Amino acid sequence: MALPAYATTKDKVWYYTFRVICYAIFFFLMAPILVMIPLSFNAQPYFSFTREMLTFSPDGYSIRWYQDFLTSPSWLRSIQNSFMIGIASTALATTLGTLAALGLSRSEMPFKGIIMALLISPMIVPLIISAAGMFFFFSQLNIAQTYLGVILAHTALGTPFVIITVTATLVGFDHSLTRAAASLGATPTTTFFKVTMPLILPGVISGALFAFITSFDEIVIVLFVAGPEQRTIPREMWSGIREDISPTILAVATLMVLISTLLLVTIELLRRRSERIRGVTPS
Repeated sequence: MALPAYATTKDKVWYYTFRVICYAIFFFLMAPILVMIPLSFNAQPYFSFTREMLTFSPDGYSIRWYQDFLTSPSWLRSIQNSFMIGIASTALATTLGTLAALGLSRSEMPFKGIIMALLISPMIVPLIISAAGMFFFFSQLNIAQTYLGVILAHTALGTPFVIITVTATLVGFDHSLTRAAASLGATPTTTFFKVTMPLILPGVISGALFAFITSFDEIVIVLFVAGPEQRTIPREMWSGIREDISPTILAVATLMVLISTLLLVTIELLRRRSERIRGVTPS
């Protein structure tokens, strides 16, 4: 937003100072990621810029680490595990989170504050505590170091994101629409799929994308709950850093940043669409 014509000198100084501070913070947060991307094209097996790279010589750049990532059996297995676990946990988290948000949005729901605090507690409790608790609990159920255990653990982490986004969408929901549908003879199921769901769909999809990102990037829970057969991409990266340092990790990290960025852009577009639907912002 541009400065108004009546802005004082003090307003102009704060206007530009505030933007410089914001850009500095943004650069501080993004610099490590921006440095990592060109290093993933290093032709040499180093985690630093070579002379050829600094002089922009073609010999200093290569896609060998991306080829190694896409041809290595261990990396390919981790890709398969990450997407399988991520999609399964996202489906469960989206279903449970949407149902919980719908229940919490009802005025007659008792103890809503306490229930909401319990449901979003996985976002607040340190991951190391959650991971240890899940390990001991799943061990008693004999599902530790299984795909089911990892999926359930990631579901617990992703559900709060779905609850928060769907609840935010339901804040501006017009309940007179559901009452009108009921007065016209629609069943609760028909009302949900024909009236409620289309209106809250942007929030549901946003929550699902957040849940998928959480599962796709998670490492602490996997270290505790997963076994050798459930190694995800972050788990494989962790092992690579500890056992065999290779720029392949930089290539994998670059691809993960790209995927996360695309998902976050999608979430932002869905958020704006949701606001337009609810009339929060002009179309």
